[in-house]
Amino acid sequence: MRNPVVAALLASAFLSLSANATDLLQIYQDALANDPQYASARSSLTAGQEKSVQGRAGLLPTIGLNGSDTRSRVESQPDIANADRNFTTFSNTWSLALSQPLFRWANWQQYEQGKLSVVISEAQFAQAKQDLIVRVGQAYFDVLAAQDTLATLQAQKVAISEQLASAKRNFEVGTSTITDTHEAQARYDLATAQEFAAQSDLQVKRSALQQIIGKETGELATLKAGVKLNSPQPAAVNEWVSSAEKQNFNVVASEVAVEVAKREIERNRAGHYPTLDLVASTGRTATGGASSTGTGVVKPTTIGVQWSIPLFAGFAVDSKVKEAVALQEKARNDLETNRRSAAQGARQAYTGVTSGLAQVKAYEAAEISSQSALDSNKLGYQVGVRINIDVLNAQQQLYTTRQNLAKARYDTIMNGLRLKSAAGTLKEEDLSEVNTLLQR
Repeated sequence: MRNPVVAALLASAFLSLSANATDLLQIYQDALANDPQYASARSSLTAGQEKSVQGRAGLLPTIGLNGSDTRSRVESQPDIANADRNFTTFSNTWSLALSQPLFRWANWQQYEQGKLSVVISEAQFAQAKQDLIVRVGQAYFDVLAAQDTLATLQAQKVAISEQLASAKRNFEVGTSTITDTHEAQARYDLATAQEFAAQSDLQVKRSALQQIIGKETGELATLKAGVKLNSPQPAAVNEWVSSAEKQNFNVVASEVAVEVAKREIERNRAGHYPTLDLVASTGRTATGGASSTGTGVVKPTTIGVQWSIPLFAGFAVDSKVKEAVALQEKARNDLETNRRSAAQGARQAYTGVTSGLAQVKAYEAAEISSQSALDSNKLGYQVGVRINIDVLNAQQQLYTTRQNLAKARYDTIMNGLRLKSAAGTLKEEDLSEVNTLLQR
């Protein structure tokens, strides 16, 4: 019969210890509020949305009001023929001017670029949100895996200590050799060293999760015992790859960036094109004072069109067009790079899910076999047909199998999230589905 202490330690590795454990969705909500990377992406989105307003401004009229108010005093020295000539003049002027672009090709292209820049910002923010889901999930399950490792080593240490005590008793009564005692002692010392390393690794993993959510995590909800994982749907890797090549948000942003680069070429070519504006102005000028020019008020009002034809700009326009063409080619290559990366990510994640499911199934069978092997070795040791090292090896095999089983489940879940992220379909609802696999 299994020692109740060992059973309790093993249960702590794979079952929740607290009814108030924090689950994956709670961690994700904390990350939405506190993760600095996500906050930076949100600010970038807000800034990017202003590009549309800035681009539209080039198509709207500009209105300006100018004015001045001056006072002048003139003093002259008297001569024999004339008396003193000291006088003061003043001038008050203001003008209101309006200019409405009628044909400015560069401004129109800038307006179109502004709208496209908003699309890029939205795609980048959507990708940042998917990245946050993946980062939170990875950090969460890294903590669970580290907890499993630590609890497994602690359970193994307890079991080894029992075998060590048994070996010592058998040696004292003469039913075993000192070799059994030395072997059990060596295993116990190794388990102690591994336990310290596992404690350090758990602290590191908790710190990584804390960095995302900005606070201590406390106890985390763990996977339900014997949880069953589903295969990816659709069950064809080519469909996932096709979705990744079209819907991945990095690919979408790159596609729009190519269009922006195309508009940039047209915007620079507009340096050769004429411009036409509607202009209108009105104002008032008042002058006065004891001067030869007299006093009066003038109210000029004008309206008309103003055109300009560029003739030569030192080859600057041609150079900028060549630069924009090269940048468009760069944008196309970046698009192809992102498309291939998304496709490769989808293939890797799909393979990770399918192979992970196979590993989980194999480890579940291995767990049953390892448990049977341990029970048989314990019975054989009691009747004298097995030695202490056989029991220790069987114990280590069982604990390692259980740890690997849990890790395979975590990796399969994460590959499922990465697969949907690569395909551009990852949403909070997918994280909610994963959360249903946890027990609080």
